[in-house]
Amino acid sequence: MAGQLKSVSGKSKIDLSKKKFGIVVAEWNDEITEALYEGAFHALRTLGVKKSHVVRKNVPGTFELTLGALWMAEKKDIDAVICIGCVIQGDTPHFDYICQGVTYGITEVNIKTKKPVIFGVLTTLTKAQALERAGGKLGNKGEEAAVTAVKMLEF
Repeated sequence: MAGQLKSVSGKSKIDLSKKKFGIVVAEWNDEITEALYEGAFHALRTLGVKKSHVVRKNVPGTFELTLGALWMAEKKDIDAVICIGCVIQGDTPHFDYICQGVTYGITEVNIKTKKPVIFGVLTTLTKAQALERAGGKLGNKGEEAAVTAVKMLEF
């Protein structure tokens, strides 16, 4: 098993005080993405990551997460990247194109850089569903993305 860490209350097998994380945050749907970022940041700090070892960069929208993640992952001192975004379905197929593009793009960045690049992107049908996953009754998926990044570094 890659690690015992189940949540931020667990302990990592590695010394996280020496690891540096990049978090790329989409500005679109910022009410949601800010809450996800806060969840991820809090989780990393709780697990022992130094505040100065969390580097945040914003991109305009979820589609731009791919290039932002690539630029972040190409930095030698970054150990893992967490991508934070939110796409809420509308009346056009735009939702499908954005979701497919960013999913494929983040996968490609993982493979190209050989670093953990975590998909912390909500793809919901409504804003209410997004809020439920950004600190609401279904937890905070940003926190889960941070735990996933740690588990991948443990691998």
